[in-house]
Amino acid sequence: MTRLTRDDLEAARDRLVPDVVADGLRVLFCGINPGLMTAATGHHFARPGNRFWPVLHLSGFTPRRLAPAEQGELLTYGLGITNVVARATARADELTAEEYREGGRLLADKVTRLRPDWLAVVGVTAYRAAFADRGAAVGPQDRVFGTTRVWVLPNPSGLNAHWTAATMAEEYARLRART
Repeated sequence: MTRLTRDDLEAARDRLVPDVVADGLRVLFCGINPGLMTAATGHHFARPGNRFWPVLHLSGFTPRRLAPAEQGELLTYGLGITNVVARATARADELTAEEYREGGRLLADKVTRLRPDWLAVVGVTAYRAAFADRGAAVGPQDRVFGTTRVWVLPNPSGLNAHWTAATMAEEYARLRART
């Protein structure tokens, strides 16, 4: 992959990244919003320190570790990716409360239309903000969208030091066992 400059990343600010989705997925993973590396490359969870791809493999969702550029292969495993907020930023704290609420509304509509078995929101803080659920914790939620059940997973960002790749993989595997 070509090394991106600071200018390349800044040029990607506010860029939209297409979802990787199809009707009737087993799990639709939902990030907070695209980071600048993701927006610049067009590949979800593209920042090298992000642990999404390794954890997806360690948890048994994929038979091998996929690279972000291979995100389309997720569909062959009944998996997809979307985001709560579509707008790319350098940090999630650049998003407003209104963006989270509107993102939650749009996400609910998308999930109702696509009917995945599970919506897996990767980040409890994003889930709480998007769905006004201050008491939410990592794990299965009571909320459903149509027939879609919801699971909150730890955020795979390298900034989330509370979770190691191994402990994240255990939580992701708990969801996989239910699919």
